[in-house]
Amino acid sequence: MSGHSKWSTIKRKKGAADAKRGQIFTRLMREITVAAKQGGGDIEGNPRLRTAVAAAKGQNMPKENIDRAVKKGTGELEGVTYEEILYEGYGPGGVAFLVECLTDNKNRAAADVRHIFTKRGGSLAKAGAVAYLFEAKGIITFDKDAVDEDALMEAALEAGADDVVDEDDVWEVHCTPSAFNPLNEALRAAGLEPIEAEVTKQASTIVEITDKGEAAKAMALMEALDEADDVQNVYSNFDIDESILAELEDE
Repeated sequence: MSGHSKWSTIKRKKGAADAKRGQIFTRLMREITVAAKQGGGDIEGNPRLRTAVAAAKGQNMPKENIDRAVKKGTGELEGVTYEEILYEGYGPGGVAFLVECLTDNKNRAAADVRHIFTKRGGSLAKAGAVAYLFEAKGIITFDKDAVDEDALMEAALEAGADDVVDEDDVWEVHCTPSAFNPLNEALRAAGLEPIEAEVTKQASTIVEITDKGEAAKAMALMEALDEADDVQNVYSNFDIDESILAELEDE
């Protein structure tokens, strides 16, 4: 199980997605605001905004929160100006990290990200050092106990999905970014409600971590970056064996 799926699974098991719902909503609203500012408030005419709103709905964000974030982006409500910054780096065991930030203070974001990498055995890299290892992908996640596998498989493939992947206690429907919105809408229309829907990045090359100590350090770096206020998304290309992960979870 690689970086994105590994981290998503761990957060679900910890209940972190619920415990940090306020942080999740903040990030989603920030993305909606930036998307509306760049491309306008018309969801149908603004693909980035449409994707951001779909992700917000996938996290059950109230409509009034979504509308308020859009209005901040279009200037109808007073809001903060955010800058997009991409950081690249390496973690323990030579794994790659890609960190997307949306911040109203570039210097603060840079200092925080640099500090996190340094403190946890990683290092920042030059632009382009690892970004080429990641590709954008739409992922729509379903609870295995809530959907029928055959029904999901049939509906997903008919609606343009690339694959339906078994990831522990969930099904992940994978697609291209351009197919994400129509696929998400088609699955919902078929009565299949996801627990998460997002356009994310997945690594094309995976680095396997076989040492328990390095695995713990990689997970600690991932968690610290994920918790940073200015960080919007963090991706990595590590893979940790399930037996090692189980040992870490028991500690």
